[in-house]
Amino acid sequence: MAKGRRSNNSKSNGATLGFEATLWAAADKLRNNMDAAEYKHVVLGLIFLKYISDAFEERHAQLLKEVDQGADPEDPDEYRADNIFWVPKEARWSFLQANAKQPTIGKFVDDAMIAIERDNRSLKSVLPKDYARPALDKQQLGELIDLIANIGLGDAENRSKDILGRVYEYFLGQFASAEGKKGGQFYTPRCVVRVLVEMLAPYKGRIFDPCCGSGGMFVQSEKFVKDHQGHLGDISIFGQESNPTTWKLAKMNLAIRGIDNNLGPEHADSFHRDLHKDLRADFILANPPFNSSDWGGERLREDVRWKYGMPPVGNANFAWVQHFIYHLAPSGIAGFVLANGSMSSNQSGEGEIRKNIIEADLVDCMVALPGQLFYSTQIPACLWFLARDRKNGRFRDRRGETLFIDARKMGVLIDRVHRELTAEDIAKIAATYHAWRNDSGASPYEDVPGFCKSAKVEEIKKNGHVLTPGRYVGAEAVEDNGEPFEEKMQRLTAKLGQQFHESARLEEEIRANLKGMEFRI
Repeated sequence: MAKGRRSNNSKSNGATLGFEATLWAAADKLRNNMDAAEYKHVVLGLIFLKYISDAFEERHAQLLKEVDQGADPEDPDEYRADNIFWVPKEARWSFLQANAKQPTIGKFVDDAMIAIERDNRSLKSVLPKDYARPALDKQQLGELIDLIANIGLGDAENRSKDILGRVYEYFLGQFASAEGKKGGQFYTPRCVVRVLVEMLAPYKGRIFDPCCGSGGMFVQSEKFVKDHQGHLGDISIFGQESNPTTWKLAKMNLAIRGIDNNLGPEHADSFHRDLHKDLRADFILANPPFNSSDWGGERLREDVRWKYGMPPVGNANFAWVQHFIYHLAPSGIAGFVLANGSMSSNQSGEGEIRKNIIEADLVDCMVALPGQLFYSTQIPACLWFLARDRKNGRFRDRRGETLFIDARKMGVLIDRVHRELTAEDIAKIAATYHAWRNDSGASPYEDVPGFCKSAKVEEIKKNGHVLTPGRYVGAEAVEDNGEPFEEKMQRLTAKLGQQFHESARLEEEIRANLKGMEFRI
């Protein structure tokens, strides 16, 4: 997500509630000279604290009404039983806001974070605890606390985790935009995540993201299940993240949504310390770093994951691809983002790895994305979809075929440098894929020139195992108005002659005017 002025476009796809942009502008104003990467933890930590305090206070009020029935509002188990974090008195928002104008407010916030981690095991070593540092202006910190106090908006419904969760998600996107390239390390644009989720439709099973950033894939997967009347208990969340601060962001992001997860006990590198080595996932959704050259591949030359070829030391793209395949269940399906070069590169054995994956009949679908979607890079990107079982009983037998979708012309500019796919774009891409997989019902799949094509593996072989959709979908069909060619050419050449004549007249007029001003060409 981009800057606050995006809101007109975002309303069309449900990305904002209407007040986040105002809230962001006010919070960003308080940033003063602090770097966005540093300020991110200040703001997101406070929003998290506000969420768990709101949820706690709502339950606390209920328990106060039930004291006569034996309820104890100060018993932590009364909250944990309802999957609500226990918030000790010194960490409650009301206490912090009452002290927001004190010069020691930074220490109060740090003490609150420490107390919450102490009393909630799942948050151990997750929360930011550096609010008392001298560099953080305490007056501005107090103003920020007062600002965030308004997010609850007064009633229980608006204090729900969905409201605060969406504010949290919006702020994640804003910080990604403010940080530029570095921000992309923890954030995948929401519209890209939605394409992956809508196409994979993760209703039931184990969902895995081995480079999970701030956890956006998981948030959208849970939202998908809710929106389609599924049961959240039917999915399990597994993830891993190598960056320690990003791992903490993910834990907070999932906690603010009430999403159970297994992201491992700490941050860890998926290639060198696989925390889920025995996991075979039903769905893999991921956005690994593009073209990573420092992944330590020289230490993994004989790894069991490299079934389709040894990935080059200088580029981790096909190490990630094979890591995903390794973790797929027998009927599992993976959808992930890669740089466009992965579809056609033949350097350092990459072409041979891609050929082996194609001929193993794993490539289900390829989607070419429009440019300018990502904050982290201007490198054009694509989506890969790999499926182990191409003859899944629930779907049409698509063995030996791959669907190519060219979505490069889709999306709208939300500012000068960022583009976003609309809800209609996402629905069209996902519907095309599901029609192809099912090929039944009222809308059977059909190739659309310039947009989608179902290609046999023989055709892919003839194209040198290149997976670029533009190579297969062809040119968009041009509507024919039925005018005979001879008549059309006569009409067009006559019009062109008129335009030449007018051009010559204007040239003479301009020359005459210049001559009158004693200028000559």
